[in-house]
Amino acid sequence: MAKVDTDIREQIDEFKLDKQQQTELTDLLNLCHDSLDEVDDNLITRAFKLCCLSHEGVNRASGEPYYLHPVEVAKIMAGDFNIDDESVTAALLHDTVEDTSVTLEQAEEVFGPIVKNLIDGVTKISGVFESRDTKQAETFMKLILSMAEDIRVVLIKFADRLHNMRTISALPRQKQLKKATETMELYAPLAHRFGLFKIKNEFEDLCFKVIDPNSFKFIVRKLREKRDAREEFIEKFMDPIQNELKAQNFKFEIKGRPKHIYSIYRKMQRQQKPFEEIYDLFAIRIILENPHQKEDCWRVYSIITDKYTPIPKRFRDFISVPKANGYQSLHTTVITKQGRKVEVQIRTRKMDDIAEHGVAAHWKYKEGKSGGSEELDKFVHWVRDVLDSPRPDAATEFVKDFQLNLYQDEIYVFTPQGELKTLPKGASCIDFAFEIHSEIGERAVAAKVNGKMVPLRQKLHSGDQVEIITGNKINLNADWIEDVVTHKAKARLRQFIKQKEVKVAEEGRELWEKKAAKGKIEITDQDLMKVAHRFKFENTQEMFYEIGAGAFDVQDLYKVVKELKSKGRIESDEQDDKAIDEDKIQEKYISTARAVGDTKALLVEGELSGVKYSYANCCNPIPGDEVIGFISRDGDVKVHRSNCKNAHHLIRTDSERIIDVSWAKNIDSQFLGAVRVIGEDRVGLVNDITEVLSKSLKTNMKSINVSSEGGMFEGILTIYVSDLKHLEEIINRLERIEGVKNVMRYE
Repeated sequence: MAKVDTDIREQIDEFKLDKQQQTELTDLLNLCHDSLDEVDDNLITRAFKLCCLSHEGVNRASGEPYYLHPVEVAKIMAGDFNIDDESVTAALLHDTVEDTSVTLEQAEEVFGPIVKNLIDGVTKISGVFESRDTKQAETFMKLILSMAEDIRVVLIKFADRLHNMRTISALPRQKQLKKATETMELYAPLAHRFGLFKIKNEFEDLCFKVIDPNSFKFIVRKLREKRDAREEFIEKFMDPIQNELKAQNFKFEIKGRPKHIYSIYRKMQRQQKPFEEIYDLFAIRIILENPHQKEDCWRVYSIITDKYTPIPKRFRDFISVPKANGYQSLHTTVITKQGRKVEVQIRTRKMDDIAEHGVAAHWKYKEGKSGGSEELDKFVHWVRDVLDSPRPDAATEFVKDFQLNLYQDEIYVFTPQGELKTLPKGASCIDFAFEIHSEIGERAVAAKVNGKMVPLRQKLHSGDQVEIITGNKINLNADWIEDVVTHKAKARLRQFIKQKEVKVAEEGRELWEKKAAKGKIEITDQDLMKVAHRFKFENTQEMFYEIGAGAFDVQDLYKVVKELKSKGRIESDEQDDKAIDEDKIQEKYISTARAVGDTKALLVEGELSGVKYSYANCCNPIPGDEVIGFISRDGDVKVHRSNCKNAHHLIRTDSERIIDVSWAKNIDSQFLGAVRVIGEDRVGLVNDITEVLSKSLKTNMKSINVSSEGGMFEGILTIYVSDLKHLEEIINRLERIEGVKNVMRYE
């Protein structure tokens, strides 16, 4: 890396660009002139030279010169966000102050105070994004305040992360997973809240590609297979609408594109349907060019609904009532004569710009650099409101609640008496119960939606009428925390989980006290805390909880305490405490497994160098699944599917104990899997299913749970399979049984 001395201007002027660098600079300047209102070529050229100079001799993990990263970030700022030349300049230099010898004072001397403040802002917030620990909530609040002062700071950080995600394949697998999980949970919802839907969609797709590559490739393949048919359908669908729009002298552009890959996957999971049964895979967008105004959008809506039948429940008017981030558009879903559903969005060019680029477009539409923007002002007020809202336990829950509010859209549901209740989109019957009253939520045992009995976990939709059936006793379930979205429900369930954890910890303490009494060992709570720290527990409560939950063997604790007592060393000073057997204890739960993982992926059913391993019951991985390993405190490796919710939690909270795991080539074992079968209820259907499994596919079945209602059959089959290919073969074969409508892997 070249050292940049105090004569920074002279060094920049004397620095000669090589052929590749000159080409990159020309491309960047051309993009800026195409995308920005004003461009200072000299400002950007000097920043480009300093970028190349300060990162000289440094390469990225992919092997390419490091300077190409800030150049790509600058291109995103120019081409995707269309902000200004100062933000492009800051993007070129966003890593210089943090990673090189260039100082903020030098940056201000050459590029001015605005660029210096942008670089400083990006540098300060980097640590917040790199650590997802909710203990950093206060720093996160400061980040949001910095957004309100200059949105460009966060846009540069978005561009930085976007390019990192585009080039993530060069990183080791566990780092890919950590970065993808972090991006999915913070960057994507934050981009959504900023109205950056194009960026948010790309974030989600890039993360999905890392977290669940098999599902990603499957959907990509299916979309590719249907491309020609899709384009032909769109053309036929739009033909009568285009002709009428031209006849009425509309100036317009029509876009027809498939929905992004992750949204299709979520719809498949939410509706528990295969790809072939997700009909609204694409949206048609009609963009009216200037000078058309919002009233013209309604005229276009009238033309469309004259040609096709609209679905009233799917109509959304975001023009009269824009979203908080300024998003405006008319949404309608219509049905063709062939029964296919098509989503149509109608908006003006300015609305489309704001829909794609959100707060970046608001900045662009400001009246001059010092002018105001009503939408931008609304956004800043929203930021202030978030910070001013009193929140309980803000130091630990702020980020979680903030994430919840980022994605929040509303639904409207009714009580049996017709009273209207407003809930966030994604709310379940449990949320509704707590919305009525805390006691109703605590004692809820079942629910009726539109007169039909449904599980309490069921998600609600606008227009649903909901009745909660209660029992006499508190009926809370810790697993509900995954099914609720309202703060009120989450807060009560967190309290319940905490109480449950205390009870489990008490049971763990009882196990320890019995073991200690049997071995005639006495130890103070203060000394026991020191031993807990040796096992990397925050405190004895956490240690007793893991003992009570069966995750930490009380025998391991007993052995260490006995050994330390025999040496008479527990009471020694804290510095000595850290030295006693720490390496040995560390090795017990991490070093043995890590030693294998550092040289190559830890094979499953292969050479494990004496490391014990087991498969996580929460996701039941089978050969062919993308998997990760988690090193437990006793040194065993627990294998999870990489798209498992628990795995995501482990990546966030204990990433240093994640290890690469890969399947051996030849595994002669049986693994537990499950499939969900839905079809028309008929005599002999269960017999046909079991016969196909046992005779045609030679597959052993562990259990089958069957229910039927309204002439429809649903069965959950728990089976033994050899690998993912075997499971897919079972799904394909079951789909061919008469009356079976849908077969998919059951989570």
